[in-house]
Amino acid sequence: MDTPQAPIETDAVIVGAGPVGLFQVFELGLLEIKTHVIDSLAYPGGQCIELYPDKPIYDIPAVPVCTGRELTASLLKQIEPFGATFHFGQEVSTVRQEADGRFFLETSKGTRFLARTVFIAAGVGAFQPRKLAVEGLERFEGTQVHYSVKNPQDFAGKDIVLVGGGDSALDWALHFAQPGPQRARSLTLLHRRDGFQAAPASVARMRALCAENAMAFAVGQITGLEERDGRLTGVSVTGSDASVRTLPLDVLLVFFGLSPKLGPIADWGLAIERRQLQVDTETFSTSTPGIFAVGDINTYPGKKKLILSGFHECALAAFGAAPFIFPDRKVQLQYTTTSRKLHKVLGVETPVFD
Repeated sequence: MDTPQAPIETDAVIVGAGPVGLFQVFELGLLEIKTHVIDSLAYPGGQCIELYPDKPIYDIPAVPVCTGRELTASLLKQIEPFGATFHFGQEVSTVRQEADGRFFLETSKGTRFLARTVFIAAGVGAFQPRKLAVEGLERFEGTQVHYSVKNPQDFAGKDIVLVGGGDSALDWALHFAQPGPQRARSLTLLHRRDGFQAAPASVARMRALCAENAMAFAVGQITGLEERDGRLTGVSVTGSDASVRTLPLDVLLVFFGLSPKLGPIADWGLAIERRQLQVDTETFSTSTPGIFAVGDINTYPGKKKLILSGFHECALAAFGAAPFIFPDRKVQLQYTTTSRKLHKVLGVETPVFD
């Protein structure tokens, strides 16, 4: 029987490697607080990478426009001086406070930590796609059936059936139907009714592309599969009039939205309101001192689920955590523009002004 490895001892563990979790590394790093980061995904970026890696984001301060992928890359570059350690593809399954006040954490892969503080930046929890309930469809998941688009180039030149009626479905339908290197050979948008929960401009553009025969739109629901030699070749679609037609395909993309699940966090004994963690807005502490929550996972009066709001919360949470890490030190607010100490921490030279 293997002996469990000794826990990793650290100042802080951050749960979640989305934009807010990554910026929490930066704010803690400025205070010389060492961090380990855990995420259930196999890569950093959270929602930005999982849901809209190549879609533009317009409300990041001082950045007129960037994609989710670009924002993630910039944040990773920004935190390089602090040497955070990442642990991907695992969830925190156990959290308990030890007699000395530190927190013991264990992940689904058996990685163990002893941390003075914990920061929960897990978005709205672990995302699970709402799946299409058709018998046998799960056998093709990850090969021909996809619930998200990570690399659009994988679908270029393919016969695509895309199911859904929300913004994501319309956005990707327009993406693959427009002229360009990632255009599909054919694309059919399938929705259960001729009405959409999407931006009117996107719906209008979709209808225009259909009129130009650049794509097709069909009303109905998938009720069966067509297979040949172990491959999915088409889907049977039943219309509102009970008629059945077959749509041939190489790839089936399904956008029914995502169902957020709080997961093990719900069992950590923290105060929760509507699947979100209640926090004190002075320090963004949860109901357990030493455990903080930033980003979409938390709730408080006036809360706005914006990335820039999460960045603000990270700064206050870092200062709220400092007394747990440095109980005998008064941490002063310093500015990266002028502080020689912060320049040293960041590994940059202090500028000389005439």
